[in-house]
Amino acid sequence: MADEPNLTIALEKVCFLAQMAREFDVKDAVTEPDPGSNGSDDGMLSVLEDHSDDAVRSEIVTFIRGLNEDEQVDLVTLAWLGRGDGESSSWDELRAEAARAHNDRTASYLLGMPLLSDYLEEALSQLGYFCEDLEEEE
Repeated sequence: MADEPNLTIALEKVCFLAQMAREFDVKDAVTEPDPGSNGSDDGMLSVLEDHSDDAVRSEIVTFIRGLNEDEQVDLVTLAWLGRGDGESSSWDELRAEAARAHNDRTASYLLGMPLLSDYLEEALSQLGYFCEDLEEEE
């Protein structure tokens, strides 16, 4: 691709986030907000519920907050691209808008997208990148 966007975030980081977001997306609503039993007593079903102290959520938030501003802007741009808010040919304009909108709530914003993992993977495929390529290299 001649005018392929210059990503400031490594493909490995995007794929890691997509994988974590997929794990987070499968969480179900909390059915027992204050379980009094031992986790093994209820078949460990609480790990499938979206509790506020969820380890996957915490890991995603920590990961995103650990990225620099350019990497966070790229993530938002990729999410928008994968969601259909633009095309790969309009990457620069889409990224400029993401940069203007950047704030310190990027993690919360991205976690609020129910299909974040799909959006990231769709955007990568539009740009000619695939997370499966990383798995083959290992």
